[in-house]
Amino acid sequence: MKSLTLLFEQVLIELGAWCHTSTIRDWKTVTARFEHEGLSFLTITLPTYGKDFERSLDRGKVDLSDSFLSFKSRQGLPVLLSGFLGQVFDRTSGQLLEEPSVDAIYAIRQLTLMFGKINIDCTPERESAAIAGFFECEQELQRNKDALSQRLNSGDFQRVSSLLFSDMLRMADKDVLHERILPKHGPGATAEKLKGNRKFVQAEWTTRLEREFKSIDFLMPSPSYWKDLGNVAFLEPDQERPVRVVLVPKTQKTPRIIAIEPTCMQYVQQGILESFENAVVANDTARAFISWESQLPNQEMAYQGSILDSSPEMGLATLDLSEASDRVSYQLVKSLLANTPNLRLGVDACRSRVADVDGKLIKLTKFASMGSALCFPIESMVFMTIIFLGIEKELNCQLTSRRINSFRGQVRVYGDDIIIPIRFVDSVIDSLEAYGLKVNTNKSFWTGKFRESCGKEYYNGEDVSIVRIRSELPASRRNVSEIISTVETRNFFYKRGLWNTCRYLDNIISGVLKHYPYVAETSPVLGRISALGFETERMHPTLHSPQVKGWIVRDVSPESNLSEYGALLKFFLKRGDKPIFSKDHLERYGRAKTVTLSLGRHSAI
Repeated sequence: MKSLTLLFEQVLIELGAWCHTSTIRDWKTVTARFEHEGLSFLTITLPTYGKDFERSLDRGKVDLSDSFLSFKSRQGLPVLLSGFLGQVFDRTSGQLLEEPSVDAIYAIRQLTLMFGKINIDCTPERESAAIAGFFECEQELQRNKDALSQRLNSGDFQRVSSLLFSDMLRMADKDVLHERILPKHGPGATAEKLKGNRKFVQAEWTTRLEREFKSIDFLMPSPSYWKDLGNVAFLEPDQERPVRVVLVPKTQKTPRIIAIEPTCMQYVQQGILESFENAVVANDTARAFISWESQLPNQEMAYQGSILDSSPEMGLATLDLSEASDRVSYQLVKSLLANTPNLRLGVDACRSRVADVDGKLIKLTKFASMGSALCFPIESMVFMTIIFLGIEKELNCQLTSRRINSFRGQVRVYGDDIIIPIRFVDSVIDSLEAYGLKVNTNKSFWTGKFRESCGKEYYNGEDVSIVRIRSELPASRRNVSEIISTVETRNFFYKRGLWNTCRYLDNIISGVLKHYPYVAETSPVLGRISALGFETERMHPTLHSPQVKGWIVRDVSPESNLSEYGALLKFFLKRGDKPIFSKDHLERYGRAKTVTLSLGRHSAI
């Protein structure tokens, strides 16, 4: 863990030189607190400083009464990183300077937030708190069912969602009606822990699925294999396998809660998701406001919002939701799909109704947790509908299709990342909370020049996005995942211009990899990028392309034999007319259990 503090020191020294400030006292403070508090100082305490700093940027001042509480202060600013802070805020009053240093803003964010999302498990106490929060969220949805029903009975939610998505949803509805849903297996885990090719020979199907999606069409390559359905168990609703709720690393402060769906449910969900994706592409209105393929529109609008600042007429705000997936009640989804009965029945059939949380079974009030293939697209539509209800309330007149289209380029949703005009912030937040959602005010910005959306951050049109450390640094070649992550991190630092930090990481990587060449970004070799170009050791004898000796990542799929009707079904489920499987895909398939490095001569470009 000490290597992480040494990396912090390198970044601190280099950014201090950028901003022409001494960092000696800052380093002494960090080392003292690290020795006293351990790794949590870097991964939890410092990120809290970073979030308070972002909130101060949005407010236009530092308020020590509710910010930087874990840090000593002098006059109007915290002592730690005061050399950087003094270039952003007035040292006495704490007010934002008229022309704050963008370099100092980036430096403070980089130093305080770089370890915030490192891939290290939380403590058992924090994991228990996350599980308790899951139960509390579900209980809150239960308590609010009657109030939400009364709100939905007004018809406003259904009316606005129809204006936005009726054409798109009708396309998906016809796909279900005319049996055009083509199921698909995802690469992830399933509740019954099926892996690789085993997913193509399913042993379970539910009677709810059978009513809408016939097993002979979904589980067999053709009707002639109907006898093989005798090997399939058809489960009644009270026998269905529950969705398995698990914790995965997110930050050291709190883990991420995801739900691992049964194979049959995920199989159908992926097919409906593809129908949604095709419908969005074909529908001009829906495509203008939501997207599941690219974060770029949200990022570009966040950039525009940082330039336009807090202008009430032109400015754009970025909002973020807490526990977004877990707070979408199934009541909202049923209202969203009320006018598309075939799609509604199809979505209901592949929705898991019961969750297994630490061995305790609970009936779900939410639509689905993160992990369902339909969670992301459906929550996006729900959020967008509620946003326009808030806009409608502020406008004090009913929305029309023409008025909704006038908001193109001003309103956008990607999952729980929301962008809206500043003048509607209060009414939209009220609307979101009225429907049971929770706005994360610490990650929502609209009063200053800082904006954040989909992993990009801007201040006054300047990109202040940071490089995040995702893993510990490698100590030997056996630390394969750490080597891969550190090489990627080094190259991100290079593109950010922190070249001394790059040299520090180069020394670490060179210590565990004998061959560590300069390569192009597109090269498969684990190497370093440089503005000076790439190395060439020889030319390929037939392709005449430059080659270099280095390590590449090998991820061999596990053994997973597939034959008979399962192999034929896999072929029929393939999309497009080009081969997408390796030649041995019937013997090996699925995510690799381990990743290794292989040394050889490979393309440098």
